[in-house]
Amino acid sequence: MPYPRISPAEIAVFPLTKRASKSNIEKVAVNPDAPPPLPPYHKSTINFVARQIRQARAQQRAVILAFGAHLIKNGLSPVLIRLMEEGWVTHLATNGAGGIHDWEFAWQGCSEEDVRQNVATGCFGAWEETGKYINLAVLLGALKDMGYGESLGALIDEQQLSIPTTEQLQKTILEYLRTENNLLPAAAELFTSIINNHLPTGLLPIEHPFNRYSVFGNAFHLRIPVTVHPGIGYDIIYNHPLANGAALGRGAHLDFQSMVHSVSQLNGGVFLSIGSAIMAPQVFEKSLSFANNLLLQKGQEIIKNFTIVVNDLQTTTWNWADGEPPKSSPDYYFRFLKSFYRMGGKVTYVAADNRIFMGNLYAALRG
Repeated sequence: MPYPRISPAEIAVFPLTKRASKSNIEKVAVNPDAPPPLPPYHKSTINFVARQIRQARAQQRAVILAFGAHLIKNGLSPVLIRLMEEGWVTHLATNGAGGIHDWEFAWQGCSEEDVRQNVATGCFGAWEETGKYINLAVLLGALKDMGYGESLGALIDEQQLSIPTTEQLQKTILEYLRTENNLLPAAAELFTSIINNHLPTGLLPIEHPFNRYSVFGNAFHLRIPVTVHPGIGYDIIYNHPLANGAALGRGAHLDFQSMVHSVSQLNGGVFLSIGSAIMAPQVFEKSLSFANNLLLQKGQEIIKNFTIVVNDLQTTTWNWADGEPPKSSPDYYFRFLKSFYRMGGKVTYVAADNRIFMGNLYAALRG
């Protein structure tokens, strides 16, 4: 007997333009060409990280940057875009919230709501445009074998979506049935969503006046992978009638596979985790194990010659050069750092605000 549940079709959503947003992208955006924020502490460590990145890119090795959503809210999108444009970063990874803030900044120039006030009034996350366009982009992307991040980036860069007619979808489903293509579930779910939500078919223009600030849009334009690694129920887009677990799960699973591919190129490379205490270490350890599994099947050596750089605000008293702390030490429960130290690479930890760290790192890369 199924557990009782409530369908997202029952939720009331509200215009995003009516929401009071706390962050304006044109006010918080960091200028990559400005002097980095002071004080430039950890200077020797930041210079070391810059050298590792330069060396990795000179050898055509991967430089993967995983980040939490606060990096977008802190206005560091222009810095990430510059890192991509100049070839310093080969893959970006974030959680669902990172994509949401990036999209909202691109669409209306502001993001971030008052959680306490809006949860109490039942409107937290129940915003029509955010849920509609992100969910729809991932639904449509699933039909084209595109992951969550690529689908969202395409929406922001191309500023449009193409919604198939029911006849086109029926034809697609029949083709998938004949070929036993694994996209059949995605086609069926999209068909159901379009019918149930009475979506107009054809080309749907969606202007993004601030897409120059979008990490996702610029990554798509540059053909650099940006992947999303969400948790079902973590993000506000699940509070929308178009939320579809099959499509979102497919998009996220395709993105995980892209992450594994990038991690497989990590020997001699660099993995940076910026303000991501859960997503980055958890996705990285599974991706690394996946990649090593394939290498061992081929009789090749595992990935072990790489640098891990972790930047977060928490301070640690344990000397990690001595190995993992005992359970009697509070630092043993410094979970994300402990996870990274178990991955086999050389780990560097920088306790600093991500604006200071990223600003000084880009300055060091510029030389």
